[in-house]
Amino acid sequence: MLLSRETIAKAKSGDQQAFGQLYESVALELYRVALYTLGNPQDAEDAVSETFLEAWKGIGGLREEESFRPWIFRILSVRCKRKIGRYVKERGNIDLEDYVESGEEDQSARRAEVLEALNRLTAEEREIVVLSVLEGYTMREIAQIKEMPQGTVSSKLHRTLKKLRQMLHD
Repeated sequence: MLLSRETIAKAKSGDQQAFGQLYESVALELYRVALYTLGNPQDAEDAVSETFLEAWKGIGGLREEESFRPWIFRILSVRCKRKIGRYVKERGNIDLEDYVESGEEDQSARRAEVLEALNRLTAEEREIVVLSVLEGYTMREIAQIKEMPQGTVSSKLHRTLKKLRQMLHD
């Protein structure tokens, strides 16, 4: 579903139905990013719920309607960083495999390799890879979401993908 400026404007003025439409249009994408970033379905759902609560409270302050998508992804990014911080505090490190929803027993060894490689990335590297590779965001959009210069995002993505390729070929 495309986000119309009119729907965003209505949500900014307090229209709950319009905000519900915004929710429907981005909830799945937010969940996917949170799941790949956090690795745990329950934590991903919590992060998305918290993101929407914060967005509902703050949407009136959104300056430009076309900034809605980067704005809500920035909120999600902060929520995910906080959760990762708690993981690190509680466990002393992050083990993605502990947080990944277990699937069928015949999961491929390749998936395990990829998860292990993702586990070795920093939270920021993992988030940039997820936004670019899995969600298909452009460098410009990721730069808006992460509030970074586009060149920085591009070089971080390039270095991270190179790092992943090396990890997977070792």
